Amino acid sequence: MKRIVYMGTPEYAKVILEAILKNTEFEVTLVLTQPDRPVGRHQELMPPPVKSLALEYNLPVLQPQTLKDNGIYEAIVEAKPDFIIVAAFGQLLPKNILDIAPCINLHASLLPLYRGASPVQQSLLNGDKFTGITAMLIEEGLDSGPVLGYRYFKIPDDMVVTDLMDRLSYDAALLTVEVLRNFKNLIPLPQIKAIATHCRKIQKSDGEVDFSNALIIINKYRAFYRWPGVFLANGLKLSELEIVDINTQNRAGEILSIVNDSIVVGCNVGSIKISLLQPPSKKAMNAKAYLMGRGLKIGNTLI
Repeated sequence: MKRIVYMGTPEYAKVILEAILKNTEFEVTLVLTQPDRPVGRHQELMPPPVKSLALEYNLPVLQPQTLKDNGIYEAIVEAKPDFIIVAAFGQLLPKNILDIAPCINLHASLLPLYRGASPVQQSLLNGDKFTGITAMLIEEGLDSGPVLGYRYFKIPDDMVVTDLMDRLSYDAALLTVEVLRNFKNLIPLPQIKAIATHCRKIQKSDGEVDFSNALIIINKYRAFYRWPGVFLANGLKLSELEIVDINTQNRAGEILSIVNDSIVVGCNVGSIKISLLQPPSKKAMNAKAYLMGRGLKIGNTLI
């Protein structure tokens, strides 16, 4: 059995860990994850998904603030790993840990595209037709190590980030097992640095949109479906969006038509259908009800 030290934090990493745990060829000897974080209105401390799964399997769990904390290096060495598997762990591995055993990262993009913190959202923001998972050997740079394998697929036009993350998690789990089984036969392929791109951590302000371009709004909606959502400068949140067209020229924000409980709104380029609107600090309502409540009609603007 190949001994695994596993490092990961969110649901994506939990799916990968579960695939390893269910395979009798591997033994997970230690799990590292981020510390418990306060969640919700009452700021209750909640464990990361990876910790919850590890405890179900009675695995030893460490939650260091940093991998340079006292005793972390020694604990990993004591676990005697054949491999260290990393998936959305949230910390860079220092060189002394990289030297313990081959360290493999499962990154949710087709590297060298979208190195960094938000590769899944970035692929949707850019309207990419394809995305996938990369297994790579970790080096001291950020997502820059040589590639061990890929899995890729075509993104459906209406897929939002939550569904895309589910698909990528599934593929990452399959790729992890494939790479571990065949590691000795794999020839790491250096990334082409000249075409590398980077993406940063998503901020709430990234969700702000205007009605300049319908396709940009839809791509942001797909990318920020979970958080932070898409909203206008006045805080009005737009939900359940569909693209109507991407070519027509309209007055920005003009209400073009009412379709059942939804509305079609024009952009400088293109138009979108909006089913739900949510004013700041209020509950979401169907778009038609929002218009009626504010005396708006076809020909008026939403902004």
